[in-house]
Amino acid sequence: MNVRKTLLAVALAGSFAAPLVAHSAEFNFNVDIAPPAPVYEQMPAREGYVVTPGYYQFDAQRHAHTWVKGAYEPARRGEHFVAPEWREQGGRYGFAAGRWEHDK
Repeated sequence: MNVRKTLLAVALAGSFAAPLVAHSAEFNFNVDIAPPAPVYEQMPAREGYVVTPGYYQFDAQRHAHTWVKGAYEPARRGEHFVAPEWREQGGRYGFAAGRWEHDK
C-alpha cells in the first residue's frame, strides 16, 4: 500500500512539473551571425486561426539566415502562441522556436 501511495505522489509531482518545463524557451547560443531585421508580413485575420509570424532560421550549410514565412495555425482553447525569437549573448546568437503556452 505504501508503494502505491509513493508512486501516486511521484506521478502527481511530475504532472505539476511538466507544464513548467514546457513553458520555458530554450536558447542554444551557437550562431555567430546576427539575424537580419524581421520581415513584417500582412496576413489578414481568419476566424478560428492564429497567425504565427515569420522568422529567420539559420541554415548551417549555407552559413546564412533564411526566411520562413508566417502561417495560420488552428486556435487552441486556453493557449496562446509565443513567437519565435533570437537573442544575443556574448556575440553569439540563440534561437527559441515558436511555441504554444497555457493562458494564465
